[in-house]
Amino acid sequence: MADDVINRPSHYTQGGVECIDAIEAALGPAGFIAFLRGQVIKYHWRLGLKDSATQDAAKAHWYSTRLQTALAAVPDP
Repeated sequence: MADDVINRPSHYTQGGVECIDAIEAALGPAGFIAFLRGQVIKYHWRLGLKDSATQDAAKAHWYSTRLQTALAAVPDP
């Protein structure tokens, strides 16, 4: 199977654990939400400057979707 560089890059998995899941466990809900917000900003900021603009937009969307899921898991203030 080809490497999915947007949804499941093989270089972000070690021993069956994805890096994003380890980050979530290490940071807790508030820290993970802040991390995801930063990732969305990063990929929009560099849009088209490093990789393809389409790939950067797809990564920003992936992190935004993950952010929405994380936000839905915590009660609104």
